[in-house]
Amino acid sequence: MFLTISTTGTAERPATDLGFLLHKHPEKAQAFSTSYGTAHVLYPEADAERCTAALLLEVDAVALVRRGKGKGRGGAPDAALAQYVNDRPYAASSLLAVALSGVFSSAMRGVCNARPEAAEQTRPLRIEVPALPARGGPELVRRLFEPLGWAVTVEPVALDAEFPEWGDSRYVRLVLESSELTLAAALRHLYVLLPVLDDAKHYWVAPDEVDKLLRAGEGWLPEHPEQKLITSRYLSRRWSLTRQAMERLELVRLAETDDSEVEEIDNAVEAEAETEEKPTPLAVQRRDAIVAALQAAGATRVLDLGCGQGQLVQALLKDPKFTEIVGTDVSMRALTVASRRLKLDRMGERQASRVQLFQSSLAYTDNRLKGYDAAVLSEVIEHLDLPRLPALEYAVFGSARPRTVLVTTPNVEYNVRWESLPAGHVRHGDHRFEWTRAEFRAWAEAVGERHGYGVEFIPVGPDDPEVGPPTQMAIFVQQNATEKEAKAA
Repeated sequence: MFLTISTTGTAERPATDLGFLLHKHPEKAQAFSTSYGTAHVLYPEADAERCTAALLLEVDAVALVRRGKGKGRGGAPDAALAQYVNDRPYAASSLLAVALSGVFSSAMRGVCNARPEAAEQTRPLRIEVPALPARGGPELVRRLFEPLGWAVTVEPVALDAEFPEWGDSRYVRLVLESSELTLAAALRHLYVLLPVLDDAKHYWVAPDEVDKLLRAGEGWLPEHPEQKLITSRYLSRRWSLTRQAMERLELVRLAETDDSEVEEIDNAVEAEAETEEKPTPLAVQRRDAIVAALQAAGATRVLDLGCGQGQLVQALLKDPKFTEIVGTDVSMRALTVASRRLKLDRMGERQASRVQLFQSSLAYTDNRLKGYDAAVLSEVIEHLDLPRLPALEYAVFGSARPRTVLVTTPNVEYNVRWESLPAGHVRHGDHRFEWTRAEFRAWAEAVGERHGYGVEFIPVGPDDPEVGPPTQMAIFVQQNATEKEAKAA
């Protein structure tokens, strides 16, 4: 992906001020690491009369696949060719918009300590994007940029120059020119409108995208004639977020019309009622799902295998139906932290009789684990090397044999929804692997078949229609002899 920003100047206002505004020295070629590859900033020309800064985003196609479909260590990636052969490394898109905001963040905010007055000045600007996906064609490109004060030159790119009868592709070459804009305003236009034209964001659109849109659109989006289209596409057509953004934009427009503050317009409800409820953390959703499954199974004596710092044990203690709760972990340090969290040294006698912590390794059988109603392996199996999984399997399902076993593990397909997760990385540095839903299902069904357990699967967290939930849970229930014989028959 490639984009250039050019300006002209005089001896009094040299064009090389562009380097101060972008916070990138014209005599240096600089590289910046991103989640999808490397962003390079260089200056093909830089003198008092003319200065050009180029942003080259070198996309790592393999990392892009791993980010979206990555399996972590020990996984089996989908070999579909379309994942590797696409326009992402070459055509300006939301990938380039994210790189712009990361590499030129200070310039986008209009901050320039070296030339404070220059950041507020308009200057001649020429921006060129050689390959831009434009769903809507050249006409839409003009409708988006011309109301903002740009002179727009947009040339369709032919599907194949050797076969003109095939017509034009969905890509265009774009040149924007203006002498009426600050550099900060120009960068904010690009940040919003590049992904709008591509109409396909590479990351999950969360509620905080509304704030990003309103920040970047300050001063121009509330009055833009294509406001609704821009808002809808930028938010990936998520109607709830689009409606929220449109309502806030209307408040901004009304405030500007009345020459007042937004807070003065939006005074219909008390300030306390305006506070948006924070989303429930995934760890809490996971614990709630586990407790609900244990209650549904009628379990009263429960093992938390790999209990860590004791959060689940603490949650189980709140329900008196769980009469005996045992937490085990291979780490004595984790057990010490869990003991402090539970305040075992100050716990009443009746409550203390319900809970027990001891060290145990799931790589070996342990007779102390036998005879319980249920066992929980919450975010445990992914911390083991794959060759050690059979030992855990036998220790839990073959030796301890609780009536019900709950296993939760990350769904690697969901990793694409976290923009902050670096390419090719698993969610935690100690994860040896992360499985897709199909891989987890295959493992769980094979374990159930070998040890006489039926298994069902439920999602934990928001169940995305494309990539599934962030956490997947398998519920193993021991089958009696009659059930096994019926299944065999």
